[in-house]
Amino acid sequence: MPPPDASTDAGTNSAPRAGSSTEDTLDLRLTEELIALFGDDGPVTGPRAAGDDLLDTPADWGPVTTSGGVFQLVPVRIERDLPLISRWMNDPAVAAFWELAGPQEVAAAHLRTQLDGDGRSAPCLGVLAGVPMSYWEVYRADLDPLARHYPARPHDTGIHLLVGGVADRGRGLGTTLLRAVADLVLDRRPLCARVVAEPDLRNTPSVSAFLRAGFRFSAELDLPDKRAALMVRDRALRNLL
Repeated sequence: MPPPDASTDAGTNSAPRAGSSTEDTLDLRLTEELIALFGDDGPVTGPRAAGDDLLDTPADWGPVTTSGGVFQLVPVRIERDLPLISRWMNDPAVAAFWELAGPQEVAAAHLRTQLDGDGRSAPCLGVLAGVPMSYWEVYRADLDPLARHYPARPHDTGIHLLVGGVADRGRGLGTTLLRAVADLVLDRRPLCARVVAEPDLRNTPSVSAFLRAGFRFSAELDLPDKRAALMVRDRALRNLL
């Protein structure tokens, strides 16, 4: 879980490189929740008990006003949204990083894995001024395989972003929305102290958008499918960056 980030202003073993922030290279002490979920073979799957919401219900986070207009995360419904998401995934600029190009069933399988899972990842459409224009994944990074490759903390929340339309790329909109969604996470998830992301290092526009959105570069990670930049937006620094 999940795929690489593609272009924003344009979406395993590893370790932080020397020179990374000492705050982010402390030994990871797994909580009982993490140990139970990971075990020896990675995170378990399957539905959790009713009412046990790992992400504090993104569907209820509501709209926010941004410089680009009113924005809201809307949970994906495959029967409604698959044609649009699949079309975005077949854009060469997106496919280079998400690797979900092909017939609609390729994207559908990716979506079903999350929608039929235990709720640790929520695929959403980003709707700006009433128009679906981006695809998001909000996920529990501390309960994800990613947590094996950086010093995760309880309730770390990860995000991926794909800006769908070419006209919406390259003009700062990705930065605006990344900041808005990161702030939504911190506002709606009081136990979350950090929002994280791991865009492909080759995707310079994406890394730059995260930096402009108040994330800091924490480390380089060697993940199975990419070399990634670990980006972190801290609750404690949200009003400073």
